[in-house]
This record gives sequence, C-alpha cells and structure tokens, in this order.
Amino acid sequence: MPYTPDFDRLLTPGARFPDGEAEHVLEVHPAGEVVLPTGRVVGCDPLVCPESDPFTVAVEPGRYPARAWVSSIRRDGAESDRRVAALELVIRDEPVARWEMALVDGQDVGELDDDGFFGYGVDAGTGTLADRAALAPLEDWDYDRVEEVFLAEDDDQVRGPVPGLVDAVGDEATGANVLTVWSGWGDGCYGTWVGRTADDRVASFVTDFMVVPAEG
Repeated sequence: MPYTPDFDRLLTPGARFPDGEAEHVLEVHPAGEVVLPTGRVVGCDPLVCPESDPFTVAVEPGRYPARAWVSSIRRDGAESDRRVAALELVIRDEPVARWEMALVDGQDVGELDDDGFFGYGVDAGTGTLADRAALAPLEDWDYDRVEEVFLAEDDDQVRGPVPGLVDAVGDEATGANVLTVWSGWGDGCYGTWVGRTADDRVASFVTDFMVVPAEG
C-alpha cells in the first residue's frame, strides 16, 4: 500500500513520541490565513519551484486558516529544537472521515510501490500551501527580493512558535499570499494529503514533513 501518515498521531496536540534520543511533543499553532482567489492549491518549495502545478482537487475561492503542527523536541526535560511536523490548510473545520493523497495531473496512485508517495521537492528548506495565483508572480522575482522576503531569518522566524513562518503577498491584485514554514528537517520530498468529511467534502490539505517518528 502507498504511504499514508498516521494522522491520529500527527494531528493531536499534546501527543508525545520518543525517537530513541529525545521526546517529541506536538503543538498546534495558528499560522495566519491563506487567500485562494482561484481555489487551485499548490504544495511546493516556493523559493525554488513557484511554477509547480496545482493539485487536481480544487476548492471554492476564499480565505482559509492555516495551522502549523510543531514538534517540540525535548532532551532531559528541556526543549532542544523545534521543527514543523505538518502544515495544514483548513477548508472546513470538521472531522475527517478519510484521507487521500493530493495529486497533480499525470500522477496515478496505482503506480506507486509499497510505502511510496507523490510529493514535492524541497531545496531551500521551505514549504507552502498556496494558490497558483499567489505563486505565479514569484517566478519573476530576482534572488535579492526572494532573500529579503523569505530568508531574512529574523527573531520571529527563528525563535517564534512556528519555525520559519513568513506571510507574503504574491499577487497584489487579488491579495493572494504565500505563507511559508521551514520544512521539517530541511530539504527532501514531502507529500500532501486531502482530508474529506463523511459527506465527501474537502476538509483540509496537510503536508507531512516527516518529523514525527514512525510508530513501533
């Protein structure tokens, strides 16, 4: 079977998990609102791949809250590190009855090996869930502007409750924004899943940054 995160472990505030060397304690923090003028959601590292394709699952245009699920990593009873374990875009705040992998055109879950998944590549340690309209203008930004907006690493980014949190407007005409967090342990490939309610409506998009240790 393709890989699916254990969302009961990943999305439970206060959950504790040992990893052999430390203990992870999960926190949930509001991360602002994401403006979706087209409803076409993209998961990507916006610093290197703003041209990424949107997921095949679209939602109604609107403003939706984001949540960051942060692992407080503790050794000898004291926090030694903080990592974003997951980024969640909440479409409707209702219980999720089932999860499905978020895909872009041309991807087929049936082609995956056991424990395989489709995800987006990260090469700048940053992830987002944003509207295609917000990301398109970033394709024309030069590096200096990207660095000024997303890589300043001020105290709020480094020491705030959500590592790397930045909220920047990408499309001035619509107000569509790019809300970024640091992606777990850094560069890699990270999958996104769509949560659906019992009546099959989209409840959320969740990117798993693979910080929470696997059970067992």
